[in-house]
Amino acid sequence: MFVDQVKVHIKAGKGGDGLVSFRHEKYVAYGGPFGGDGGNGGDVIFEADPGMTTLLDLRYHRKIIATPGEKGKNKKMHGANGEHKVVKVPLGTIVKRSDNNQVLADLTKPHQRQVVAHGGRGGRGNWHFRSSHNTAPKYAEQGVLGEEFDCVVELRVLADVGLVGFPSVGKSTFLDAVSKARPEIGDYPFTTITPNVGVVQTGDGRSFVLADLPGLIEGASDGKGLGHQFLRHIERCRVIIHVIDMGAEDGRDPLKDYEVINNELKSYQIRLLERPQIVVANKMDMENAQENVRRFKEKYPDIPVYETTTIIHEGLDAVLRKAADLLATTPAFPITEDTGETGVMYTFEEKKKDILIEKEDDGVWSVSGPRLERVFDINKLNTEEDFYLFANKMRYLGIDTALREAGCQDGDTVRLLGFEFEFIEN
Repeated sequence: MFVDQVKVHIKAGKGGDGLVSFRHEKYVAYGGPFGGDGGNGGDVIFEADPGMTTLLDLRYHRKIIATPGEKGKNKKMHGANGEHKVVKVPLGTIVKRSDNNQVLADLTKPHQRQVVAHGGRGGRGNWHFRSSHNTAPKYAEQGVLGEEFDCVVELRVLADVGLVGFPSVGKSTFLDAVSKARPEIGDYPFTTITPNVGVVQTGDGRSFVLADLPGLIEGASDGKGLGHQFLRHIERCRVIIHVIDMGAEDGRDPLKDYEVINNELKSYQIRLLERPQIVVANKMDMENAQENVRRFKEKYPDIPVYETTTIIHEGLDAVLRKAADLLATTPAFPITEDTGETGVMYTFEEKKKDILIEKEDDGVWSVSGPRLERVFDINKLNTEEDFYLFANKMRYLGIDTALREAGCQDGDTVRLLGFEFEFIEN
């Protein structure tokens, strides 16, 4: 079964909590804090496997979870780091976040690896917090949660040249004639329902990868027919071979077919028409083929037309040589726009929006947001030092400043994830 798009849930490992511990040796005076650091959580890593051709494995494993780090240990011993979760996918796989469509990985080389979700950092043990003012700190840091989100994993066939055209124009026959690929061939529409790939070699020894894509129809870019499911596979192709049925065997007008397919390529989000295109006039053994070629050349005098009859392997070598020539001068087309960014997932402004402050009543304020849910744990507020550490976290996140800017005053009530606190000005 060919599967080229899967939605999965990814969760990196949580960092281990730091440990609160003290030295208890009989002959060590004022032993002090001795708690170790928690281990880092495991990352979620995608790896390109040349032996895979489909995303079928991910279809039945929709949750990808890395191992969390261990808690810190006594004697300043570091907890074990969590194991990374390595997910193997075919060459040409793209991983995108579901919420903002940001591309996290584009795997085009054999055994290429990319960290998609980073594990959380382990918390520091209490020995880190010793000072001349506090020689016996009774608190330690919690481990940071790993990144967690939904993402879309897409396979985009790695091919140099792509065959496009209406159903039953002879694309599969073309691929069968010039390579060792054996696609299904039939005299009915939509015989090809999955992309087929083959290696092609020209008479002068040059070679490239050719992909036969399911037939397009009018409205394919809007979701009609089968072709819209596979337009993404053309994005990696540097050259397009546009196959037209000049025999008009199905009663369609070849000139109209040419316009419709180009309109669908133009309507797709990636600029497919920027790729060089080779027009192949197929089925030249049919009765009306010569007349249709003459009409085509009259309407498009500047477009070279290569006449072929794929069923008897006639005229194919010239097409392959032209494709090889174009590949030598055509650079790869990027999947995403180059915005000059360096891969930072969130900007500072986006982080500020993670925290929402609202005034519920006179003297009553509510604070919410996903970042708070990650750092706040009521079970960790047991001692005066725990509250001191919690206050420092709130100050670090900028919540104190945000409350003041919103109008919160000394003595007001602040509601945080179902709990109430009193706002006190220092």
